[in-house]
Amino acid sequence: MERIASFTVDHNKLTPGLYYSRRDGDVITFDLRFKRPNTGDLLTNSEMHSAEHLIATLLRNSEDKDAVVYFGPMGCQTGFYFLFDNRQLSCEGAIELVKNVFNKAAAFEGEMPGKSAVECGNYINLDVETGKNVCKFYADLISGWTVENLAY
Repeated sequence: MERIASFTVDHNKLTPGLYYSRRDGDVITFDLRFKRPNTGDLLTNSEMHSAEHLIATLLRNSEDKDAVVYFGPMGCQTGFYFLFDNRQLSCEGAIELVKNVFNKAAAFEGEMPGKSAVECGNYINLDVETGKNVCKFYADLISGWTVENLAY
């Protein structure tokens, strides 16, 4: 049986950042890793969920929304997957989009998107300030990121 590509990444050496994971036809997957430096702590459920709601909303409302295939959490809680259509968005453009939406999320004003029992099955642990803090950490981390930084 083939090993899944993400299982080949040494998670003991994993550092936070934005990485190229794979290509499936025209769809490229970026890994947005958040495992905290020094402590190795993972995001809490509330941090991950809150950041997800902010970023998914901003991605799907961006000028590049038609290129967005998926944004969501990794099961191992070390970060998120971002899938995009490479026919509509280059890797350079995707990096800029990710930087842009994380900066917007860090400065987000208003109610948490999707924070109701009708819109989300686990809306109780959503908190806009928690999401903003996570997004600020990541926006600062990737502020100088380029295509050259995408390799694990």
